[in-house]
This record gives sequence, structure tokens and C-alpha cells, in this order.
Amino acid sequence: MAAIERALVVGGGIGGLTAGVALRQAGIAVDLVEINPAFSVYGVGIIQPNNTLRALDRIGLARRCVDLGAPFPGWRIHDAAGNFIMDAPNETRAAPDFPPNNGITRPDLQRVLSEAAYAHGVSVRLGVKVETIEDRGDRVDVSLSDGTADSYDLVIGCDGLYSDMRRRIFGDAVTPQFTGQAVWRYNFPRPKELVWGEIHAGPNSKVGLTPMRHDLMYMFLVSAEPGNPWMPQDRLADLMRERLTGFSGFIAQLGEQIVDPAGVVYKPMENLLLPAPWNKGRVLIIGDAAHATTPHLAQGAAMAIEDAVLLGELLGRREADFDALMAEFMARRFDRARFVVESSDQIAQWEMESWKGIHNPEARPGEVLHHATVALLEDF
Repeated sequence: MAAIERALVVGGGIGGLTAGVALRQAGIAVDLVEINPAFSVYGVGIIQPNNTLRALDRIGLARRCVDLGAPFPGWRIHDAAGNFIMDAPNETRAAPDFPPNNGITRPDLQRVLSEAAYAHGVSVRLGVKVETIEDRGDRVDVSLSDGTADSYDLVIGCDGLYSDMRRRIFGDAVTPQFTGQAVWRYNFPRPKELVWGEIHAGPNSKVGLTPMRHDLMYMFLVSAEPGNPWMPQDRLADLMRERLTGFSGFIAQLGEQIVDPAGVVYKPMENLLLPAPWNKGRVLIIGDAAHATTPHLAQGAAMAIEDAVLLGELLGRREADFDALMAEFMARRFDRARFVVESSDQIAQWEMESWKGIHNPEARPGEVLHHATVALLEDF
């Protein structure tokens, strides 16, 4: 028998659905509630580095993601005029049977995870939220907005950056912090010659091109946005094009095609790190709710997926002590998540210094990115 018998997962995003699948594979009964009435997704595409594919492979989902996505070997670096600078290939040491990176649309990833959750017997209720939660020591009593109530051995909060579960359990002592940057995303047809992911370094911003399917890619644009200004929805296309000033060549040509404000996905970059431990009794917080990061290392979703997969593996142990398993979970997750949050934030600060014309002899964003990418190939 597994260490626990029943779990409630709160949140139907990447972390929550992965947790549902991982716990079901460990023989644990899982209920999952999602406040939205449908499995809607926010964003354009997502990058799955090799360590993400390793975690997904451990629950049997990596191959499906690669089949639906667009594998690519690493990053081809250019200047603002489009001149080639260097190639930065990534490794496959974490998952040798899979590519160094895989780009996939967020709707496709959500479909992979939700279909797997249903197939593995996760009991999913959409349009439902937690009303009350009471930890009794040996169980957690929960009432839901659909009028039902039940008891669980563990409740797992996977409800994102603005987590209601985190607030309920840990209060408002830790809240998301704006980093000074924002990211803009827009879809384009993928030209056949785009085999690598591309990075174009501009004087005031950074642009990337990420394959998502054989015929589709997305542009991400990272810009400094002091004061975290509000961006009107009907002007997003104009504002994104304005931030491409200084780029020429292919990036400038793509910029002319950014005309639909509804197609622009804009998001201020925020981070958060909940101090250890992430559980209080039998309520545990994981994913972005516990450790949200900026996309500089492309590791936000990876960290949520790793949390969920490891949790399933630990809780699947027979007759194990629950408190000891929670302690092991934190020992294997906290420093790794902190490393991602802090490394990403450091790169962001150096970028913003450079865009202000500040020469910092200590700045080495490329070195930090390479070191972090290699370090994260180590198992979790």
C-alpha cells in the first residue's frame, strides 16, 4: 500500500495535471478540482528542455509531447541586425532518448496532460473551488463550492502564481514580486530554415524565436517595463512593435506582421519563492504557487513537472512515514527551485543594466545560463 491512499489536487494546470497522473500511477486515488469551467490555457508556447523531458518520460508522456511539438538542438545567437554570432547547443544527458529541447504549444501540452489524467482515472471537477479546509492531523477535511465535502490524506495546492491555497495556508507573507521586465509573445508561421531556436540581442530588448510545430513558431520579446505599467489590450500589437525598434533583418520583417492585438500575449515577469517547508501538516504547495520564476532558463514548467513526478514517486513508497517523505521531498526540491529562481533573476538584472548602458564587469549572463542548464541535467 502507498504511503497515502487519497489526495486532492487543487489546480488543473501543468503542475496539477502532472501531479494527478503521477499519483495515480503510484496507486493513489486522486480528485482534482479546477476553478475554471474548462481547461483553458494562458500563453502561446512552451519550451521543454531535456530535463523536462526526463521528468515527463518517467510518467510516460515525453514521447507524446515530442510527437506533437518541435525538437530543436539549442540556440543560435544573433545581434540586432541578424548577424550570426554563435551556436549554443544543449545536451541530452538527462534524457538521452529525447532531443535537447522541445517546443510545444500550450494547448497541445494541456491536451496531453488532461487526456493522461482522465486515462489514469483522476476524478476531475471543473468550475469548482475549495470553500473550507481543515487539517485534522491524520486527514484533511475539505468542502467544495459544488456542495460536496470529503476527507483526504493529502491536499496539494497547484493553483499558480496567485495561489489561493498558498494564501490560505501560509498567509500573505510571501507574494509575487515584479522583476522589472515583461515578456511579449506572438505566433508566426515557421520558415523551413528555422531549425534552431534563435536569440537576437538588441540594444533595449531581447528577442527569441521558438519552434512549436513543423509549421509554427512563436516570437518572445523581453523588455524592461519600469513600474509595471498597465498595457491596454487594444494597443498590444502596436506596443510590441514599438519595442522591436533597433532590430533589422528578419526580426524587423516579422515585426511588421504583428498586427492583431488579440494575438499578443503580454505578461509582466514576477517571481516568488516560498520558504521551506512548502507543507503545513497535510497540505502541500508545489509548482508556481511555491516557486514561480521568470522564463530566462525556460524552467518554470519544468520545475512544476519535476515537483509532481517526484511527489508521486515518493508517495508511492509502501508503508513509508508521511513526515519523512515530506522532509525528503523538500530536501530534493527546495535548493533546486531556489537555484532556478535566483539564476533567472540575476540574468534579468544584468540584462536591464546593459539596456541602460551600464557596463558591469561582473555581468556574465551567458555563463550563468550555460552553467544552470548543465546543472539542471543532474537528476532531481
